Amino acid sequence: GRCRQNLATRSLPIGAGTCSIALPVLRGRCDDTDFQARLAREAGDEVTVAAVVTRAAQHDDAPRLRPACAQHTPCRVGCTLHQDIAGDAKHVDRCLIQCAHLRGGIKTSRHHRRIILGIVTLPDYSEFDYIRLADDIKAWGNELGFQQVGISATELGEDETHLLNWLAAGRHGAMDYMQRHGVKRTRPAELQTGTLRVISVRMDYDPPAARDAWEVIEDSTLGYISRYALGRDYHKLLRSRLQKLADRIAAHIGPFGYRAFVDSAPVLEKALARNAGLGWIGKHTNLINTHAGSWFFLGELYTDLPLPVDTPATEHCGTCVRCIDICPTQAIIAPNQLDARRCIAYLTIELRDSIPVELRPLIGNRIYGCDDCQLVCPWNKFAKKSAEPDFIVRHGLDGASLAALFAWSEQEFLARTQGSAIRRIGYECWLRNIAVALGNAARSDSIIAALQNRADHPSALVREHVQWALERQSPVSA
Repeated sequence: GRCRQNLATRSLPIGAGTCSIALPVLRGRCDDTDFQARLAREAGDEVTVAAVVTRAAQHDDAPRLRPACAQHTPCRVGCTLHQDIAGDAKHVDRCLIQCAHLRGGIKTSRHHRRIILGIVTLPDYSEFDYIRLADDIKAWGNELGFQQVGISATELGEDETHLLNWLAAGRHGAMDYMQRHGVKRTRPAELQTGTLRVISVRMDYDPPAARDAWEVIEDSTLGYISRYALGRDYHKLLRSRLQKLADRIAAHIGPFGYRAFVDSAPVLEKALARNAGLGWIGKHTNLINTHAGSWFFLGELYTDLPLPVDTPATEHCGTCVRCIDICPTQAIIAPNQLDARRCIAYLTIELRDSIPVELRPLIGNRIYGCDDCQLVCPWNKFAKKSAEPDFIVRHGLDGASLAALFAWSEQEFLARTQGSAIRRIGYECWLRNIAVALGNAARSDSIIAALQNRADHPSALVREHVQWALERQSPVSA
């Protein structure tokens, strides 16, 4: 009866899987002093919980959940649990809910859901030295390969206003999920209930020994791919390191509430990283660090630990407007104002439809993303090459021939982009992007022949861009 009042539904790990769970949630966590007092008062209390475990393919309201392996509850009743696609652990009220914590019976409803009833005892966290813990977390993060770790609170009021104005102006283009997520992106506690602090991390990614970027951009027969995508996909690497960081924290203090993010949910990562002291948001809207430039990835741990926060970074762009001037499509319409609909990264990665005809000539040979605004940023003279083996250039993609890339079969595309961020755009958009680049290349018979080989491609999207490219390659266009 206790868990029928003031319930909040959550996704939590039980064993190796995940279930949805309903339980009382502590309210009013606005003040650290009050929070600590409530922890001291409620530590050791027994909290009744009810976990709803749903069979495979029955999470209609949560399509991001996927089936995990079958497991057994303490009562030895088998059930199919669910696992978040991001693979992040989830916690509630500072206590990891596992099968070992649950004691009680299991019932099967007519909707094929099994109910686990049990008791959970909340740990006592009132005597921790959070200042010392924050220092330890930063040291552990550095040991795990993060170049910097910072901690911020969750208030993002001004950034929320900026985001809402940006959305209202339609500058997110076809990224409808930005609109759907709404203020979850700027209110961490609404995305992950109980979040008090955000641990932000950064990791350098500029690949060592990569071919000079400008050299590739200036050769119209080559395909330019954004530096971040030349090696293995960073999502799994950063998420794995964040999980290891969480494990180190848990080993030190016991189970705690957290969730790891690496582009896996609506998170305003750059604003949070700025507030954590990792850098400032430059006029091109990327994060810049005075000692490391901007060639780095970001990741976050949302946590309910009341850690001390770091000092936000200050802005150091001054009067420089190099990033605004260099943008090939003039997507940076004003300082800190990016119109994604014109951004080459959006056009070649996020957009799944036809690329606007008027923007195609401006894309040049950029077939996956664009780095121009970072290439001209004077702060990147301080950028460090990545020491991560996963970020080393693969398959010669730092300066491959457009004609050779265009000749890839779908099987070759899948094989050579396995474990790469490039895989996410799919083969059809890959050909679309290369067709545009071939249309912008210096006229040659070999390019025309390569395009003609795709003129009858099954995809209408590919055919349309190939036809445009052929017209650009025609003697009249030349």
